[in-house]
Amino acid sequence: MIRLRGVTRCFHLGEQRVMGLEAVDLDIAAGEYLSVMGPSGSGKSTLLNVLGLLDVPDAGEYWLDGEPTAALDEVRRAALRSRHIGFVFQSYHLIPRLTALENIELPMLLAGIEPAERRRRSARLVERLSLGDRMAHRPGELSGGQRQRVAIARAMVMLPALLLADEPTGNLDSHSGAEVVELLEELNREGLTLLIVTHDAALGARARRSLGMRDGRIISDRRQGGAV
Repeated sequence: MIRLRGVTRCFHLGEQRVMGLEAVDLDIAAGEYLSVMGPSGSGKSTLLNVLGLLDVPDAGEYWLDGEPTAALDEVRRAALRSRHIGFVFQSYHLIPRLTALENIELPMLLAGIEPAERRRRSARLVERLSLGDRMAHRPGELSGGQRQRVAIARAMVMLPALLLADEPTGNLDSHSGAEVVELLEELNREGLTLLIVTHDAALGARARRSLGMRDGRIISDRRQGGAV
């Protein structure tokens, strides 16, 4: 599903040149469950942004589902991102003035999906995530766990094959965090490719494959027992 070859991304902080990614090679098959771990500044978030087509490498090649992405303009990148990729972030990134339901439906609205189909997809996810009585509430009226479930529903309404999660439990208490992890792992068992960036060693150990990063490089790539 994903293939990176020689992917490099550097940034300039004043006169200092910082390597976000350096000559990264990576293959991820459809349906895998990976964690990406490493200290701050190791390149985890840069890797996620490149995989999510939110950032463009300075060098190297990235194929997503067999399609080369390096030469795509932003319009085509956005279309590919919309078809294939969902995002879940630590800070939720919900729009405060919209209700939970409106936040969930927003990607479909932007994609021009008909109202009847928007309602059908939303209803299915709302029921599955046990959010039915919270749909008219705005994000500020929801708990952290509820907000993250709304964010997951929003990420899934476009039926992506790949879900990228950046510290998805970072703002949650242990109980809410466990519920979110169980939901993500359930989606993975159904065939979704799941990549989680995390500082949490216990969460990282649940994945069936773990990448370690440092200084913009993948320094370890190991298979492990993972979640059952």
